[in-house]
Amino acid sequence: MEKIILASSSPRRKEILNRYNLEPIIFGAQIEEKVTKGEFPEQVAMSLAFEKSFWVSKHFNKDEIIIGADTIVVLEDMILGKPKDEKDAFEILSFLSGKEHSVITGICIMKANTNIKIIDYESTIVRFRHLSKETITRYIDTKEPMDKAGAYGIQGYGQILVEKIDGCYSNVVGLPLAKLDYLLNKFFDVQIL
Repeated sequence: MEKIILASSSPRRKEILNRYNLEPIIFGAQIEEKVTKGEFPEQVAMSLAFEKSFWVSKHFNKDEIIIGADTIVVLEDMILGKPKDEKDAFEILSFLSGKEHSVITGICIMKANTNIKIIDYESTIVRFRHLSKETITRYIDTKEPMDKAGAYGIQGYGQILVEKIDGCYSNVVGLPLAKLDYLLNKFFDVQIL
């Protein structure tokens, strides 16, 4: 089987792939994550996933399979990235409180040293329960929100904030497994399981 390269330093994505014995080589992309005004959120996520994969692909040349992903949280047409500080985390979580938002992960898979690439995305709807200021503050005190889009991690303490989800759970964690398996199988003849 070809080597799998994960164009991300996300411990959550690595953990997801390791669970299926893919043991990817971790090669975090050094890109500036910029958003072009007027782009749809799906375009933003796919574009950033492509940029990550493309940057990493320049460092490999033996037909390795490179997986890039970018997860964004969207509410009322606003993309909510990683919080800048605790005050920003508080504002983001207060904004999400009691509302439904979308979690969109762009995926780009390419084969190094070839022109073979596929770009797609997955979207999941997440509904937060109504959060008190105290709950938000206690959650921020765990430090969990600080490196996560939308300032929460559903796989950690953040699951207590979530009332319901509609769609792919692993997408909210950062890597939509069912979509990834489908794309790897169909276009690269690789099965995750």
